[in-house]
Amino acid sequence: MSDSLTERLNEILPIITTSEFLSGKGLGNEIPFYIFDYPPEEELPVREHIEFLLSHIPKHRPGLEVRHVNLFDLILNYLEKRNLLRRSFQLQQEKGDEALHKALQSPLKPEKLVELFVDSVRPQEHDLVILSGVGSAWPLVRSHTLLNNLQTVMDRTPLVMFYPGRYDGQTLRLFGKIKSNHYYRAFRLVP
Repeated sequence: MSDSLTERLNEILPIITTSEFLSGKGLGNEIPFYIFDYPPEEELPVREHIEFLLSHIPKHRPGLEVRHVNLFDLILNYLEKRNLLRRSFQLQQEKGDEALHKALQSPLKPEKLVELFVDSVRPQEHDLVILSGVGSAWPLVRSHTLLNNLQTVMDRTPLVMFYPGRYDGQTLRLFGKIKSNHYYRAFRLVP
C-alpha cells in the first residue's frame, strides 16, 4: 500500500466523527454524500481499513449510530431470498454474462435497489452510512445510478462510499478505466 493511500485512510476517522461532518455543516443545501476513491488494486487493504473504522468509531464518538453495507453482499442476500441466486449462477454458466445481466435488470432495477437499501440500512435510524462493495457489484449495479436514486431517501444522513477507481469531483471512473458519462454531485472525502 502506498504511503499516500495510508495517509488518506488515516484521515478518515478524524473527519467522519466530527460534529461538523455529521451535521453537514458548510454544505449548504447539498446532500451529504462523500466518496473515498482509491486504486482498485488496494481493495484488500481498504476493506481492512473499513473494519478498523467500524471498530474504532465507537471509541472516538460513543453513541454514534453507524451502518455499514456491502452492496455486493446486499445484492447476493436479496437474490438468495428471492430464490434467484442459484438460477443466476446456472444462467451465467449456460448462456453467459450478457444473458445474466439482462435477466437481472428487472429484479435489480434502481427503484427496487433503493427500496432494498432503505429496508436494510434504515438511514433515518443512523448517524452515518458507509457503503462498500460497489466494484464487486458492477456491472449489475452502477454506483452513480444508486447514488442518484438514494438522494431522496437518505435525507440528511451522511453517506460515505468507498470507490475502487477515481472520482474527480464530477465524474466517476470505476477501476480507473470505466468512465461514467454522468455528472454526480458528491464530495471527495479525502482529496
